[in-house]
Parts: sequence; C-alpha cells; structure tokens
Amino acid sequence: MALIDLVEYFNDRFEREHKANYRPLILEDNRVSGFFGQLKVSSSFSPLRHITNVNNVSGHSVKIKVSANESPYLHNYELENLTLNANDTYIHFESVINFDRLARTVHMLNYLPFAKSDKVLFLEVDPRHILGIKKDHGAYFETIIEQCGLTTHNTVIVLAVTSSYVKYNEALIRGLSNYRQRGYQIALRFDHLISDNHAHELIAKLTPDYVSLSARQIETANTHNALKKLQALKHVIASTQGKGILRQIDRKKSEILARQSGFEFVEGSFFDKTLNIDDF
Repeated sequence: MALIDLVEYFNDRFEREHKANYRPLILEDNRVSGFFGQLKVSSSFSPLRHITNVNNVSGHSVKIKVSANESPYLHNYELENLTLNANDTYIHFESVINFDRLARTVHMLNYLPFAKSDKVLFLEVDPRHILGIKKDHGAYFETIIEQCGLTTHNTVIVLAVTSSYVKYNEALIRGLSNYRQRGYQIALRFDHLISDNHAHELIAKLTPDYVSLSARQIETANTHNALKKLQALKHVIASTQGKGILRQIDRKKSEILARQSGFEFVEGSFFDKTLNIDDF
C-alpha cells in the first residue's frame, strides 16, 4: 500500500475510534507528521551499528520530535505539562495512551522507506502507557505494524528506567512480558551509569534483549572506574543472554570505552562523522 493510502487508512481509523472529525496525520515531502491538540509530532531516526562492523547499519532508534506553533522542539518536561494537565487519573492515562499511539503510528509510517527484514527498530514507550493498559499490551500497536507490512519481531520496545517508577516495577515487567508474548523484543534504557542492586535485579527479572547506556552522561559525570562499572554491567546483561548498547557516542574516547567494555552495539555522531556515509 502506498504511503498516502496508509496515511488515509490510519486517519479513517482514528476518526472511527474517536467518533469525531479527527484526522491527525499529514504527509508532506514524503514525511508523516501527526497533530495532537496544538502539538505537531514527527520522527528522528538514529542508526545503530555493531561494534565489529560500524560501516553497516544494524537497526535504528527513533526519537519523537515535537513542535508547537513555531517552536522547533519541546523538552520532555514541557511535553508532559502540555499533554498531562489533568487531575483525573483516567484522563491522565487516556491522554498518554492516545498521544503514544499517535506518535508510534507516525514513527512506523516514517520508518517504512528504511525497513528491512534483517534490521530492527528501537521505539520507546511511555511507562505511563504500560501502566494505563491493563491487559493485551502491544495488541493495538501490532495491528499498526502489520498494516504497514512489518513484524513485531523486528520491533524493540524500549523502557527508560528512572527512579520515579521503582514502585511500579512489577507492573511494568508484566506489561513488557505481554509485549514479548506478541513477538516484540524488549530493551531497557539507562541514562546514567548504574551499579546498584536494583538495576541488576531489574535486568535479571525482565531478561531484556538489549540494555543501553548513554556515553554522554558517563563523560559528563566524569565517573571514576567507568570501564570497570561498564564491564560489571555487561556481565549482568550477558548472563541473561542480552546485548549491550552504548548510545550518544560523540568522541573517540567513548568508542574505545564501548569496545573495551564488550558492548555489542553503538550509536552516536562520532560514527557518522568518521564514516561520512548516509545513515540509511
């Protein structure tokens, strides 16, 4: 199905689901965007490479780009304030779920030109979405993926791990397990170098396919014994048959750290500048 036909198909679906004249998707210059209130949602893709062969792209991670009026980008806290300004818990979760579904639809449509059977797409899911859905996690998204001619096996659901959701870990694990039963792969994303037992226990319980860390945050923190801590974390990841990803690699120093620590996949501007090749 042509991209414009898919856009119209999903607009028809949104219109039926909301029982209103709600057709949020638009196609401009072969790129799909979506409107959520006054927000315009689009996609930004970053190539993921295997450390042993950085010339080839193994997959992509997608990040949401949000603009309001003429503003080019909103930070996460601004986005939360705009989309979650509600006191009622039900409205709170409904807003997150609807926004997340729209964003993921936009991402899958924009990914189509680059999708290949041997590549994977890393796509973050808001933890509030997981908590707001009581059962059959991933069922709605699966219909989107299949309509686009893709499969759940090439889709990696990413959960950003933060201290705010520690008490909800069991519920999050159950939700992610439902995704896995539908064929999705699972990834945990840590933005800081961690060494506490909680993180290790979470990895052991969930057994994610991938665990990622930010090289940029490690450099900013100037963490002592970074290599030793990364190697310890990689040992935990490997014990569950998972793979490690070091993200946001901007300098040679971080690339060396990825190799020495045994992380299998890397992502960052360092490789794009070094290789000077098209990401896709």
